[in-house]
Amino acid sequence: MDMAVEAGVIKQHLIDPEICIRCNTCEATCPVNAITHDDNNYVVRADVCNGCMACISPCPTGSIDNWRTMPLVRAYTIEEQLTWESLPAELSPEELEAAGVSAEAAGDAAAAVPAQTQAQAQAQAAVESVEPAFNSAQYGASVPPWSAAHAYTNLFAPKAPTTATVVGNFNCTEAGFDSETHHIVLDFGAVPFPVLEGQSIGIVPPGVDAIGKRHHARQYSVASPRNGERPGYNNVSLTVKRVTEDHQGDPVRGVCSNYVCDLKVGDTVQVVGPFGSSFLMPNHPRSHIVMICTGTGSAPMRAMTEWRRRLRKSGKFEGGKLMLFFGARTQQELPYFGPLQSLPKDFIDINLAFSRTPGSPKRYVQDLMRERAADLAALLKDGASHFYVCGLKSMEEGVVLALRDVAKEAGLDWDTVGAALKREGRLHLETY
Repeated sequence: MDMAVEAGVIKQHLIDPEICIRCNTCEATCPVNAITHDDNNYVVRADVCNGCMACISPCPTGSIDNWRTMPLVRAYTIEEQLTWESLPAELSPEELEAAGVSAEAAGDAAAAVPAQTQAQAQAQAAVESVEPAFNSAQYGASVPPWSAAHAYTNLFAPKAPTTATVVGNFNCTEAGFDSETHHIVLDFGAVPFPVLEGQSIGIVPPGVDAIGKRHHARQYSVASPRNGERPGYNNVSLTVKRVTEDHQGDPVRGVCSNYVCDLKVGDTVQVVGPFGSSFLMPNHPRSHIVMICTGTGSAPMRAMTEWRRRLRKSGKFEGGKLMLFFGARTQQELPYFGPLQSLPKDFIDINLAFSRTPGSPKRYVQDLMRERAADLAALLKDGASHFYVCGLKSMEEGVVLALRDVAKEAGLDWDTVGAALKREGRLHLETY
């Protein structure tokens, strides 16, 4: 057993509630289910966390990278962490000594990766004893493509947001249906707010929650290219679905989505961010981009497509392939359906899947991918190909399995291909 644990001290992993934007990335990434949350905070179970660090890199804000040297018997409980509005201060040497922790043991713990307690070891053993299921997340890259532009992040923190003005808001799904998705354009005026395709921003809805706390920011992917929704203007666009029911189909009113969808031109909003430094498109003009998305997961794909379209119009586009697999329940609910139809066929290869069209069988993006196996296999063999997946968490496994099967059918070793895609920043998974 680690000497620090024998001395009754651990380096406890904590999440900063002041910086966290509740994007769920850490909980979705954690391989041992050490992270949980309620309506207030995201927190880490001290008796389960094994210090594997898998959650550190994907966090867009850095709120996940916080540690406290603690006496084992005084480790912060889940119940305590859920009530926090800020992180507690590090215990002083005198406080640690009063709790029976020697200076030597405290130093060992502070310098070490969090020690694995008996409970953690048991939890890890339980995970490892189960036949491993296919883990799609293990193939997702945490580094950007080598040719991606430099991303600026966290220019505006939750405690110091900037203000943007609404200059556009329209329903980008077919009118007359219950499911609405709005295209929102925000202008930052003279305030520098640089964003790249694939980054996101946070919107802070006004008012307070049920316990009287100010609402935390909600994260939305940027749907416009790097030079603005309107070229040369300091603005960005978002793709926001009005949330009217939960995953079980029960009525619920999304606090921020309804606020954003109801905004009028001239209204102002509080914005934090930008976030994200890995889900970025390659700048190499001959690189190929395969985009796989559902619903509002189309936002970063629209940004990438529009940037490529502008490059082509300027004569700087050199022939890299652009391929889109886009899924929705029906054609009426698919954002940007009309504009997609006007894009030249020699510019982008569009494949649409609808899962709830009356009188037709259910079709999902992974079904279309298997139908296009020959084209995808050729792209998987090409080191200039980049794959982006964005949408509901439920799609992720099916999409990565489809890529694996396409590779195997083409005689490729998936373990080798998948590892290269991850290592080289060429397969990005952003699901929620």
